[in-house]
Amino acid sequence: MNTIILKPKKEESLLRFHPWVFSGAIARIILDKNYPYAEPQEGDVVAVCAADGKALGVGHWQVGSIAVRILAFGTDRLSDDFWHERIRAAYTLRRSLGLIRADNNTYRLIHGEGDFLPGLVIDHYADTAVIQAHSVGMHRARYQIAEALKAVTGVENIYYKSDDTLPFKAPIEGDKVGYLSLTENREPRTEHPEPRTEAPVSPWAMENGLEFRIDWLQGQKTGFFVDQRENRMLLERYSAGRDVLNMFCYTGGFSLYALRGGAKRVTSVDVSQKAVELVRANMQRNFPTATNHEEYASDAFEFLKNAEPDTYDLIILDPPAFAKHRDAIKNALRGYQRLNAQGIAAVRPGGLVFTFSCSQAVDKEMFRLAVFSAAQQTGRRVRIIHQLHQPQDHPVNIYHPEGEYLKGLVLQVE
Repeated sequence: MNTIILKPKKEESLLRFHPWVFSGAIARIILDKNYPYAEPQEGDVVAVCAADGKALGVGHWQVGSIAVRILAFGTDRLSDDFWHERIRAAYTLRRSLGLIRADNNTYRLIHGEGDFLPGLVIDHYADTAVIQAHSVGMHRARYQIAEALKAVTGVENIYYKSDDTLPFKAPIEGDKVGYLSLTENREPRTEHPEPRTEAPVSPWAMENGLEFRIDWLQGQKTGFFVDQRENRMLLERYSAGRDVLNMFCYTGGFSLYALRGGAKRVTSVDVSQKAVELVRANMQRNFPTATNHEEYASDAFEFLKNAEPDTYDLIILDPPAFAKHRDAIKNALRGYQRLNAQGIAAVRPGGLVFTFSCSQAVDKEMFRLAVFSAAQQTGRRVRIIHQLHQPQDHPVNIYHPEGEYLKGLVLQVE
């Protein structure tokens, strides 16, 4: 195994169990005498040591500002049962939280650093699991992860997706997306042939008694936004008798909960025609005789700009991440301010606005300030009645506060 030696005093963050090693902290690299390359390859498992030689941990090497993502602290190697142990611990936690039930087979099993596996996401849908790699190391370990996943959970079908933004700077063969057949996994430590991309698998999964069609191959993220489950349940409580507008609706999650909660009328809007078709399929599956739902493929800002005043008494604003990197924060905050000003202006007096940000680079204080500025711009009286966040299957590692990404507010508008 190659060894990364840190500069003096650069081990302090690792001693506090923060799982990232930044490239600027590295003094030198000692290559294993049997290593065939002149430098570490992306995705290699490397040991990290302090300047005095003390073993700090083992992690995945990657080219970029975050050079190593730590998998295990205080050791110079991973145990033989590493993947089984980590996945078993995460699965046990979800069971103890009551998330795995007859009426709920949709949940996040692995949430990156929150489950001590940085760069890895696994979402579970009925008898299917979707692995998503956000690092080259997790991409290269996908078959080992899949084997452990099947052994621990017994899941029947496993799909794989790599993050669309993953910088494959080293030549890595194999799949970017598709069904993982473990019979193809002849040699776990080498790359594998392209897996087939289809399998006879039901695309339907259940969340709190509602069924959703999951497009894990071509949909956003792993095919469904699992992180809004608890917030959708809260919205259901407030939906009775209300005209509800669901912006950026994607699969229509909030829309279905609103209908089940007794909404008078629900309007779903998304710029993607494919998303609108998913909403229709989900509506037909759950409410085949409903006549109080309509959907539109439209830009959210244009739709709100042209909305008739006093039409809606509950509006959901759940946009995609406006800032995926810190250099986009300023533009993101302007976008959140503009969007929330339109939503607050459009809602009826006494109505509610559920507003969210999933931009990790935008923290809670920034988001609240953007919403405050939006409210001030409208001149309306606005109160916060709920402060929302990600659910319990998206845990935040206390040593990695950056994992707290989902922020939300429920506003009451006079």
